[in-house]
Amino acid sequence: MPKLDRYLFGEFAQSTFAALVVLLVVSLGGVFTTVLTNVTRGRVPAEMMVPQLGLVLLNYLPVILPLALLLGIMLAMGRLYRDSEMPVIASIGVGPGRLLRPLLAVVVPVVLVVAAASLWLGPWAEALSKRMISEASRNMLAAGLEPGRFTSLSNGGVAFVGGMSDDGSRFSRVFVYRQGEDRLDVVTANEGELQVDDAGRRYLQLNNGFEVEGPRGGGLDFRLMQYARNEIELPAGESRFDPTDPELMTTLALAGDPRPEAQAQLHRRIAPPLLALAFALMAVPLARSTPRQARYAGAVMAFLGYVVVVNLMQLGTSWIERGKLAPAVGLWWMLVPLLAFAAWLYAGDGRIRRRIGARA
Repeated sequence: MPKLDRYLFGEFAQSTFAALVVLLVVSLGGVFTTVLTNVTRGRVPAEMMVPQLGLVLLNYLPVILPLALLLGIMLAMGRLYRDSEMPVIASIGVGPGRLLRPLLAVVVPVVLVVAAASLWLGPWAEALSKRMISEASRNMLAAGLEPGRFTSLSNGGVAFVGGMSDDGSRFSRVFVYRQGEDRLDVVTANEGELQVDDAGRRYLQLNNGFEVEGPRGGGLDFRLMQYARNEIELPAGESRFDPTDPELMTTLALAGDPRPEAQAQLHRRIAPPLLALAFALMAVPLARSTPRQARYAGAVMAFLGYVVVVNLMQLGTSWIERGKLAPAVGLWWMLVPLLAFAAWLYAGDGRIRRRIGARA
């Protein structure tokens, strides 16, 4: 590789990596907040927080990587223009065609990684995350209950479990306190087990116990009841793992599934690598500036354009799911014009520079 190509490749690669690190750190904050909220509400086991962070972050890569590539190239080109290196490079006859080699040396590997993340890694991470939570939701520890400890419930009550089986599905010596606006009750049981319905709701099924109900504000209106079976709802967990959910299916399975929601998910996975290629090509002409212009004005506009396109992708996916857009059309109505515009803008960048130089 010639020295100029190595130099430009290094600039593009370093800036892209730096942008990726910043975006990952920013995204990690939002992902951490979401996962931590689910843990505190009893939807996700505390011991699964770190694996869930990694899996959710992997699912975000198809959105983060194209933006990192766009910003990285624009930041690198912005520095070259600011330091007057690009005018010198252009003066020796280096145009868009010549810049394409070091540019593609960075873009092609990133696009391939985006394709792998969107078509395989992201769906795999999503499916694994759902499967782990679904299996753990059948465990009492996942519901936040531990033997020998008092645990707050979602309805303001408190539960205590004296003993628990090794797999966390059965327990003994149960005490539950619940209160409403004007009533309270205390439930005890010798034994019980965790039940999960099809909607993912979890219940404590108590066997052979007593329940005392009475007023909160005082009085003698108390009732003592003995029961053979009683159920108490726990904080809502994640829904059960559904292998027919399009978000959890493999890309090959989606290709053979005629359901609109499956086709919508298929087009949603195809779009990110094409978006990465289009915005990478647009980054070079959009970064062009004079020494007196703001260094990163183009990067801000490119970021806003990327946000608009991602929202259009989400809107198009929703249209396909609802049957408002034919699966054959998919997201091509957006991707094809965007790629054509990116190619035209990149190819015309050299002609624009030559006209500006001639006027000067």
